[in-house]
Amino acid sequence: MFETNEILVLAMLLSFMAMLFIGIPVAWALAGVSLFFSALAIFGSETFVWDTYFLESSRIYGVMVQRIWGQMSNWILVALPMFVFMGLMLERSGVTEKLMSNFIVLFGRFRGGLALGVVLIGILLAASTGIVGASVVLLAMLSMPIMLREGYNKGFASGVVASAGTLGILIPPSIMLIIMADQRSVSGGNLFMGARIPGLMLGAFYLVYILVAAGLFRNLAPAPKDLPPVTLQLVLSTLWAVMPPLMLIIAVLGSIFLGIATPTEASGVGAFGASLLAALNGRLTWSVIREVGMKTTLTTAFIFGIFLGATLFAVVMRQLGGDEFISDILRGLPFSPGGIVLAILLLTFLAGFFLDWLEISLIILPLVAPVVVALGFDQYWFIILFAVTLQTSFLTPPVGFSLFYLKGVAPPEVTIRDIYKGVIPFVMLQMLAVLCVFYIPDLVLWLPDRLLK
Repeated sequence: MFETNEILVLAMLLSFMAMLFIGIPVAWALAGVSLFFSALAIFGSETFVWDTYFLESSRIYGVMVQRIWGQMSNWILVALPMFVFMGLMLERSGVTEKLMSNFIVLFGRFRGGLALGVVLIGILLAASTGIVGASVVLLAMLSMPIMLREGYNKGFASGVVASAGTLGILIPPSIMLIIMADQRSVSGGNLFMGARIPGLMLGAFYLVYILVAAGLFRNLAPAPKDLPPVTLQLVLSTLWAVMPPLMLIIAVLGSIFLGIATPTEASGVGAFGASLLAALNGRLTWSVIREVGMKTTLTTAFIFGIFLGATLFAVVMRQLGGDEFISDILRGLPFSPGGIVLAILLLTFLAGFFLDWLEISLIILPLVAPVVVALGFDQYWFIILFAVTLQTSFLTPPVGFSLFYLKGVAPPEVTIRDIYKGVIPFVMLQMLAVLCVFYIPDLVLWLPDRLLK
């Protein structure tokens, strides 16, 4: 084991950030920096002599191989491609188009009603897919033209779509929570249960904000004109359109919460259920299967590429004593234990301006979580608190991926300035949710405690 070397640890972190800013892909940046600094640490060791080179190098590289093997053989991560497949297949199933058409007629007759419909559909998509990119693109293509045609403010409409689509990263089944469960070796099912209330609370914050903003500023989200009257047939049709994704949610999350299936097994149920919905809607063709399969493979490969790079990074950082270095810095802050947690969350929020949630989850979380647990805080509570904070990384420029997804499919009259202005209130709502979870831990802990008794 190498002794703590603060200079190498800092240089490693700064080198990684520099490689990101010059445009090197994240996976290659992580792996390249790790291999370079592992060699530098070996040659720079005070005890290094050529006779012990192979002993020194085999020690650190052997740990790398063991960690990579452990990651790739981890059965929990099998859920990752299955949930990705479920989300992409549900996108192709035609379920969302039916939901949107019914919600527009039912909710769109009052101020902000179209935006409310978008958020409600975003919550359903989040609880049945967990794929942020697919949700944002789908909501934007279905709702943005309609909202702009009805006179909605461009920034307001953009903020609604981007934030509603981002709920999928927190509301289970969430890919982010699966990765965090793997990183901290905790139960994915317990994380799913713990995230349920904070995720729905954040969705409720969005709904309340839309109602208040539309009521105070009449030109922000006017009521559509010439809508047909509400009839019993329309209500029943809307309820019928809600049933397929609702049943899929019950099948996936219900099987986990009731202890019938693990998250990995439930992901297979979800993939089958989404395929069944596509078949019932006449959308399950060979071309769709091939397209969904290819996108699932590419998405999974992208995630695992970063996974392996982050694994090498973590191994080298730990061999250099980075864990102790970070722990000493955090413990040396002149704050109470709660203040240290808030400082970590602030660092995470700022990192979200420049890093994606995946890099933050794989690099920062393993470094700070042991410190927080050592301070006496519940690990599940902190992971969910960390996850809620990471919601902001999707909406904060310049690396807010939901903003890029939205700009790519939004009508041409919607500028990136409109999008940036529109998401500011929703980022503030996300920070409000972080404070609520911080000061009210039972928002996370109550449901797992109730269901596990």
